[in-house]
Amino acid sequence: MSARSKARKRALDILYEADLRSVRPMETLAARRAQSDPPVPDYASDLVEGVVSHLAEIDGHIARFAQGWSLDRMPPVDRNILRIAVLELFWRGDVPDGVVIDEAVRLAKTISTDRSPAFVNGLLASLLQEKPAAGGPATGYGSAPGPAAADPAGDGDAAAGDDRDAAGGTVLRAETAEG
Repeated sequence: MSARSKARKRALDILYEADLRSVRPMETLAARRAQSDPPVPDYASDLVEGVVSHLAEIDGHIARFAQGWSLDRMPPVDRNILRIAVLELFWRGDVPDGVVIDEAVRLAKTISTDRSPAFVNGLLASLLQEKPAAGGPATGYGSAPGPAAADPAGDGDAAAGDDRDAAGGTVLRAETAEG
């Protein structure tokens, strides 16, 4: 499992714990950082902080595509997997869309219900169609994506690990790649 995969899992643990205990995620993050067992990677902290900073927008995106499910009815683990994925899709240009979706589906497969991977994949696939129209940030926390976000080498090839079809669109898979 890659360092970023482990960091996503750690961020999920923190958000899930805060959700279940009805505690602010930043308090839970601070407690887990102080405890440091297991350590909280910087990327996990960035994800938790990003989710907290953009929570209303993230939840709005999820709610629009969660057909038949309100955020409150959604299993807490799925809700927080989706929050991390939406943050990475819309506010972090350093992770290819296909990787974000694969990682979210893998987490759902590993720690949620049998139906969760399909739910997470379907919701994120629908959300991805909104991404260009949203005009929201996708590189860092506040800037629009540029060509470098989609093609960091500038050579016309998609980023390594990104799944692109012939037209350059992300290919969504229900099965995840080993990370």
